[in-house]
Amino acid sequence: MRCGTDIVNVARVRESIEKLGEKFIKRVYTDEEINYCESRRMCKFESYAARFAAKEAVYKAISPAKESEGVFTEVEVRNEENGRPYIILHGELKKIINGKNIEVSLSHEKEYAIATVVIE
Repeated sequence: MRCGTDIVNVARVRESIEKLGEKFIKRVYTDEEINYCESRRMCKFESYAARFAAKEAVYKAISPAKESEGVFTEVEVRNEENGRPYIILHGELKKIINGKNIEVSLSHEKEYAIATVVIE
């Protein structure tokens, strides 16, 4: 079992989005994640930050299994109908994890977002 945790300052993510716009968003988030975050009008930057933290937490949980630099869009955070988040992997990460169970927990408030990932 492997575990990864990351905490992100919401203001940093907001600044990156406002400064770099689509260039930053498309490099880090999948279309599904963008649609979800943009639908969360009052807390969209918190949602973006929580997903960023989840992506970092996944990479922390799998290191040193992946030696090359991470590709953020290989980790996708989606939500079940009840709001519970879950992870979908793409590309090289999907091959590395090879069907192992991944659990994720996200939390955010005004200034910070945090994610914990457990890979069994």
